[in-house]
Amino acid sequence: MTSQLREIQATTGAKFDDTTGIPLTFGNDLEARKAANEGIAIVDRTHWGRIRISGDDRLRFLHNQTTNNFNTRQPGDGCDTVFVTSTARTIDLATAYITDEAVLLLVSPQRRQTLMEWIDRYIFPMDKVELEDATEATAAFSLLGAKSGEVVKSFGAENLETYGSHQVVKIADFDVRIAVGSGLGNDGFTFVVDTENSAKLWQELTQQGAIPVGQNAWEQLRVEAGRPLPDAELTEDFNPLEAGLWQTISFEKGCYIGQETIARLNTYQGVKQQLWGIRLSDRVEPGTVVTLGDEKVGKLTSIVEIDGNYFGLAYIRVKAGGAGLEVKLDDATGTVENVSFLSRGYLENLAAAL
Repeated sequence: MTSQLREIQATTGAKFDDTTGIPLTFGNDLEARKAANEGIAIVDRTHWGRIRISGDDRLRFLHNQTTNNFNTRQPGDGCDTVFVTSTARTIDLATAYITDEAVLLLVSPQRRQTLMEWIDRYIFPMDKVELEDATEATAAFSLLGAKSGEVVKSFGAENLETYGSHQVVKIADFDVRIAVGSGLGNDGFTFVVDTENSAKLWQELTQQGAIPVGQNAWEQLRVEAGRPLPDAELTEDFNPLEAGLWQTISFEKGCYIGQETIARLNTYQGVKQQLWGIRLSDRVEPGTVVTLGDEKVGKLTSIVEIDGNYFGLAYIRVKAGGAGLEVKLDDATGTVENVSFLSRGYLENLAAAL
């Protein structure tokens, strides 16, 4: 984050994390959450990682390293994809933007260095693939809310309808890449710009009426939407099918890291647990066991407090049931709910039958 951007954010009430410099709150969390759903909100995602993969073999390489299909992608396309281990345990959920010269990956903050090392490990001497950490050279903001499309159209962006699709437009006197998708599965767009122009872009977007969202409100929105996070929902304990990331997986493409395990789980309907939202009567800590009667059926992974109410994410055994299930977590009661970000493949029909 540039000092100029931080100064501008501070003038609008931003309080920063002393270690990371991330805006934690703008003193408007209730207004920000409402704008993120009904109006226009802006969140600073500059602390997320941006990894640039170039070279003639870049699409083939990502096709072989992640869960989605890249061989059919064209410049201007984008998609979510998951990096997994050889046993299909999740490393990170990334968003990929295909350009004329490269693929730009937007990755979770805590997985930036891990993925740089992971990707580099699989680049062999004969591969025409080059790897670059573009995080410091760029900034990223996301617009959220039902009216965010009006702002994008005002900047002259056209034909941005399909998730991940993107184009470069000129705003004021600098270029900005605008992509469909807010990172939360709801209405929104993500902007990537050179660091030197980040403060100008933030000003342009807030002048268009975008309400700033701090990290605290973002976390509330993330958990409500159900986007899984590394070190919480995305760990070596879970695979992307359990994490509800079916939309990021191509079951038709050939071999890739972790493909054998994922294909077997899908073919033989072997998923034993899945991620759900859970509305709670009281606060309990992540890691708390979810029980149904005397039986352990899951584990809480995240929790937020919103206006005195508690909502979390939890992995629940498939055989225990799904939406509407009443469970206990220590002295708290919980009701299992669907969340918008997740997809479930064949499990959707199974949950309905239970």
